Amino acid sequence: MEYLEFFLYGLIQGLTEFIPVSSTAHLKVISLLLGIDDPGSSLSAIIQLGSILALFWYFRNDFFKLIRSQSTKNLLHYFLYKKLLRSILVGTIPIVLLAWSIKLFTPYFFEKILRSNLSIALVSFVMAIFMYIAEISKKGSKNLKNHNYSDSFLIGLSQALAILPGISRSGVTISTALVSGWERVEAAKFSFILGIPAISIAAVVEFISAFDEFSSFSFSTLLLGLTTTFVSSLFAIDFLLKYFSSNGLKFFIIYRVVFGVVILLNL
Repeated sequence: MEYLEFFLYGLIQGLTEFIPVSSTAHLKVISLLLGIDDPGSSLSAIIQLGSILALFWYFRNDFFKLIRSQSTKNLLHYFLYKKLLRSILVGTIPIVLLAWSIKLFTPYFFEKILRSNLSIALVSFVMAIFMYIAEISKKGSKNLKNHNYSDSFLIGLSQALAILPGISRSGVTISTALVSGWERVEAAKFSFILGIPAISIAAVVEFISAFDEFSSFSFSTLLLGLTTTFVSSLFAIDFLLKYFSSNGLKFFIIYRVVFGVVILLNL
C-alpha cells in the first residue's frame, strides 16, 4: 500500500507541477478523495526534485548551449544566455525573501490555515479569473531574447505568490507573462526555467527542516516517488508546450472552476 501511495504522489506531482492547476492542491485534495494520507508540504517538496530533474533533462540541449557559450566567440549566444541567467536570478529573489520570512515568523501558517480545502477552493476560483484575464490579453512579442529585467522581477513576484497552496506556480507565472506581453510558448519556457531554483530551494529547505521525518520512509518508496515524478513531469512539460502554443489557457480555466466546485461539494 505504501508503494502505491508514493506512486500516486509522484504521478500527481509530476502531472500537475507544470500544468497550471497547482500540484500542492491536487496532492492534498486527491489524497483525501482516495482515502490516503496527505503527503504534507515536506514530502511534497522532496518529490518535487523529480520535477527539477525532468526540467534539466527536457532542456538539456539549452543548458549545453549555455555551457558552451561561456567559451565561444559567438557574442549573440553569450549575451543571450548571460542575460537569461541574470533574469532567473532577479526573478528568484522575491520568492526567496518571502519563503525565508514565512519560515522564520510563521512556520505553521500554511499547514493550519491556507492548506485547508476551503482555502484551496477559493484560491482556485481566483486563479481561474486571473488566467482568463491573461487568456484574453493582447498577444505580445516579448521572449527570452528581448525581455527586460523588470519583466523577470514582475514574474518573480507572481511566482512568490505560488507559495500559497492552490495558486499554481506555472499558472500564475505564465499568466503574468501573458498579461505583460510575452509570446505564449516563450512565457511557458521562462516559467519552467524560472522554477528550477525556486523548486530546488523549497525542496532543500523542507528537507533540512523536516529531516527527522524522512527516517520513517524507506529509500525504495522515496525512489519510486521521485522516479514517477520525473517521468510524469517530462510528459507534462512536453504536453503543455505543444498544447499551450495553439490552445492557450481555456481548458485549464474551466478545469480550475470545476476543481474548486468539486472541493466545495466535498467539504
